[in-house]
Amino acid sequence: MSGLEALLLGVVQGLTEFLPISSSGHLILVPWLQDYTFLENNADFNKTFDVALHAGTLVAAIGYFRHEVVRFTAGALRALRRRRIEGTDERIAVAIAVGTVPAVLAGGVGESFIEDHLGQPWLISILLIVFGVVLFWADSLPQRRSMESLRLSDGLYIGLAQVLALAPGTSRSGITITMGRYLGLDRDSAARVSFLFLIPVVTGATVYKAINALGEGLPHGVAGPMLIGTAAAAISGYLAIAWLLRLVRTHSYRPFVIYRVAAGIACLLIIATGLRDATF
Repeated sequence: MSGLEALLLGVVQGLTEFLPISSSGHLILVPWLQDYTFLENNADFNKTFDVALHAGTLVAAIGYFRHEVVRFTAGALRALRRRRIEGTDERIAVAIAVGTVPAVLAGGVGESFIEDHLGQPWLISILLIVFGVVLFWADSLPQRRSMESLRLSDGLYIGLAQVLALAPGTSRSGITITMGRYLGLDRDSAARVSFLFLIPVVTGATVYKAINALGEGLPHGVAGPMLIGTAAAAISGYLAIAWLLRLVRTHSYRPFVIYRVAAGIACLLIIATGLRDATF
């Protein structure tokens, strides 16, 4: 893997992790479109590189929301110590904890099924379109609530929605923003809640996969590209968060809906014309 290839994939990961267009789907589709097979032919390294890219986006999320992370971590510890919830910070912190459970359980139980049966280009293309349309519908609903009104039941619903994001093409940020808008959150709050819910899930997944990857070793000469990819994911991810939050204060999520539908149709046309295979 060259440094330029690692840079490209790092930027793709950073942007698409936080924009509601599916990072896992793009990390499959971009090499597929380029007919780039290094990651496909080096499955063990592919998993390790995926850990590195997610570590980069995790740094971006924690860096951007550092004050909220401190507030809600302290709130969770207070609620745990007293065994009851008092105040907004504690309620939001516990809602995030509740929402983390479904994705962790589903990811742990269904990891092998996801790797074996999901992630084919044709399916990713369809999911981009379907969940783009669902986002359009949810975003047309009234904006009635802010993040401070988040309830424990909201946390559970958003957590259950995160389970769908295990399928590449759905988008973790996209489906949680969709659920947030369905629950009446305003666009800014839906995005912030989505990113805060991402932090514990991605932290757990990154640590778990990193432990598994440590014993597999790295192919020769990939340490540099991995560092490049991680840094690119962190920087582009931070910029993506800042840009999206600024955008949705005055605009809807429609640009992402248009992109998802257009990208999905384009990939299906590429498959239909035989330029690329529908499966690996």
